[in-house]
Amino acid sequence: MPLREKIRQFNESDNLWIGFIRDALFVFAVITIIASVSNIAFGLWSPMVAVESGSMIPHIQIGDIILVESIDRTKVTTYEEGKQSGYISFGEYGDVVLYRPYGKKDVTPIIHRAMYYVEKGEPMWQNGPAAPYAGYITKGDNPKTNPLYDQQGSISSQQPVKKEWVIGVARFYRVPLVGYVSLIPRKVLGI
Repeated sequence: MPLREKIRQFNESDNLWIGFIRDALFVFAVITIIASVSNIAFGLWSPMVAVESGSMIPHIQIGDIILVESIDRTKVTTYEEGKQSGYISFGEYGDVVLYRPYGKKDVTPIIHRAMYYVEKGEPMWQNGPAAPYAGYITKGDNPKTNPLYDQQGSISSQQPVKKEWVIGVARFYRVPLVGYVSLIPRKVLGI
């Protein structure tokens, strides 16, 4: 039997298991196409991030999906640079970055605004300690939950965010509530 005939029989079969395999192959193909397009467009296989906390309210809400462009494809504009040039992202000057606290890969990344960049030995904030190395000083936009820089609290205590810890820069606009599809099972299952 020629290959074309086998494919036709596979596509037209009423067998439950063949139908299951057909559906699984279709889902796999769709996921592969979406991941490939994401990698081409954003430089990341999975460029979407579900926001878990209210640290970026009012500009980004819990449950929002944020698209992130790979740091390899863009540069970070800090709050200070954005204020000088008029560049605004997510309702405020400068870029919102996704970074790994302390460079650790086994912890949930943080999505906060890059406020400014400090060189090694410069004070991390006015009258603050000297930076142990060069990096970004970051902060959530929510004035109630994040009145201080991340480096003044426990998120990235006394540690500027090194460039290599930055995964990417938040782009475009937030997609409201869709992130709950990911967040609810994680909370319920305790992941």
